[in-house]
Amino acid sequence: MQQIATLSSEKASYQLKMMWQGWDPQGKHVEVPIPIPKQNEILVKVEASSLNQVDWKMQKGYMRPLYPRKFPHIPVLDVAGEVIEIGPGVKNFKAGDKVVSYLGLQVGGGLAEYAVAKESLTVARPQEVSAADAAGLPVAGLTAHQALTDFAGIKLDGSGKRVNVLITAASGGVGHYAVQLAKLGNTHVTATCGARNIDFVKSLGADEVLDYKTPDGAALKSPSGVKYDFVVHCTTDIPWSTFKPTLSANGKVIDITPSTSTFMTFGANLLTFSKKQLVPMIVSAKRENLNFLVNLVKEGKLKTVIDSKYPLSKAEDAWDSCMRCHATGKIFVEP
Repeated sequence: MQQIATLSSEKASYQLKMMWQGWDPQGKHVEVPIPIPKQNEILVKVEASSLNQVDWKMQKGYMRPLYPRKFPHIPVLDVAGEVIEIGPGVKNFKAGDKVVSYLGLQVGGGLAEYAVAKESLTVARPQEVSAADAAGLPVAGLTAHQALTDFAGIKLDGSGKRVNVLITAASGGVGHYAVQLAKLGNTHVTATCGARNIDFVKSLGADEVLDYKTPDGAALKSPSGVKYDFVVHCTTDIPWSTFKPTLSANGKVIDITPSTSTFMTFGANLLTFSKKQLVPMIVSAKRENLNFLVNLVKEGKLKTVIDSKYPLSKAEDAWDSCMRCHATGKIFVEP
């Protein structure tokens, strides 16, 4: 059972607490001291935080024994807010600045009224960009950006050669960013989603959209008959055998949530010199890339779609919604 304590205006957070019987943390509201920024850190008064699947997967123990490093643990990696205090060595920010930060798996801390962020993973937030618009970007936006640019080699200024891209789960957190970013390049985008989101995904710029529950959708078969040069795979439980016939001669599937079978298939393809590849991806957060995405939002070239917002006092409801994995866009918590 979740235990809910009274929240003060100065000390509030939603923590994961390790149970004695093992990795089965429970969430509860607690009052904790406002954190103090250390060397090259800033203290942020959180205006919005966004939830990602990695947050609840950490709670479920999927990332043990690496993360969380210790318990109790305040989860959530994406925050936007206002700088309240700077630590020693901080040069780029001052109290009163509006920012967006990626907090990192090692630390977390976003599901609270105040969070400490590294200067190196924080960027300024222009007044044209709301807290929620920015807070959706660090994990989901950076994952989509890295998959398309670093792994697929797509140039987002449109200068690259024409390629065919498939994006699975295109209405979700990473997927809805991936569709928009891919269309900034010279791409033909096929996307999959549920029937209720087909028009939504088309509005993001997808050239063709498949209902994943139909036979053609389950087979990932392009309505126009194209073969995919790259797949940004944002869901699970689609076997390599389904992807393989849909790929071009040198097609590559970029798996943003790699499992053990992903790594096994990746290794087998290397050993057999297969030109078609299944590639596991682990996102690497970079400040310059986050700044790039924030500027795209400012310029109106990228948008964060808000599925729902919850107050911090109802964080457990936001958590449950995220775990159901049916959000259209992003889920936010606002203290």
